[in-house]
Amino acid sequence: MALIAILIAIALIFDFLNGLHDAANSIATIVSTRVLSPRYAVAWAAFFNFIAFAVFGLHVAATIGTGIVSPHIIDDAVIFGALMGAIVWNVVTWLAGIPSSSSHALIGGLVGAGLCKGGWNAVVWSGLGKTAAAIVLSPATGFVVALLLILVVSWSFIKAHPIWVDKVFRHVQFISASAYSLGHGGNDAQKTMGIIAALLFAHGMEGGKFHVPFWVVMACQAAMALGTLFGGWRIVRTMGSRITHLTPMQGVCAETAGAVTLFGATWLGVPVSTTHTITGAIVGVGAARRVSAVRWNVAKDIVVAWIVTMPAAGLIGAVFYLLAAAFGLG
Repeated sequence: MALIAILIAIALIFDFLNGLHDAANSIATIVSTRVLSPRYAVAWAAFFNFIAFAVFGLHVAATIGTGIVSPHIIDDAVIFGALMGAIVWNVVTWLAGIPSSSSHALIGGLVGAGLCKGGWNAVVWSGLGKTAAAIVLSPATGFVVALLLILVVSWSFIKAHPIWVDKVFRHVQFISASAYSLGHGGNDAQKTMGIIAALLFAHGMEGGKFHVPFWVVMACQAAMALGTLFGGWRIVRTMGSRITHLTPMQGVCAETAGAVTLFGATWLGVPVSTTHTITGAIVGVGAARRVSAVRWNVAKDIVVAWIVTMPAAGLIGAVFYLLAAAFGLG
């Protein structure tokens, strides 16, 4: 029981770091447009991160717990490897100010540890394929929806005075930022729920049927919300200003596009990257103004981090699995 408690604690630490690392996804636009100060923005985002469990089901948690690697090969060493792979990669990218995906770091760590334990047959390729496809589809969807929104809104307010438009969208951005934070909490916190539920299932503590206990739901939502409160200021600068300059109207379109993408993915049970989603949306609103408005060299560096995240976290996860197995954790 002590070992299970330690692994659950490590999972919640990952969830906290996920909120810390991905706080920028929820608040970058509303901070960069100066609608809210960083202090109030993180509190606003944390609240909606926390209440997300009341809005969405637990389809993403089920995908992580049973749809990436076979639940029958999961043991303490696999869980430890998955979590440490994700945590180490998150810390490295956070210190470097790179908005990489916590979600894909966790999935990469899980696959790396799972491969070491059970070989290629341990991987649920349909679930992993769906997740890998989302690396392309979530930012692409965010980009397209944001581009369409910015065009519709621009034409709708073409005769309005710019100062009035700015004032209106400063108020509307409270709604769009709330929706995005809700989608972020709904999709991302469920990944840790799935890991903890898989651990409990492996120890026969779920009555032979995989499910996510309510206390796990509450603990994961609270850990993510707490992490968001501590913020991720290094990454806020990259997301909110280095990719492209945002006005409140553009911020609303980016956040709304991101929220629409996350809501759809969460209801479908697809574990997507909130980082990828909001980056695609921000690039979309910047490109709608003019192609040169986007700092493509920054966007390119972010895309490289996306590609590297899963294999890098997988390699780290495999190393920690082997270390754990060597010390008899399993």
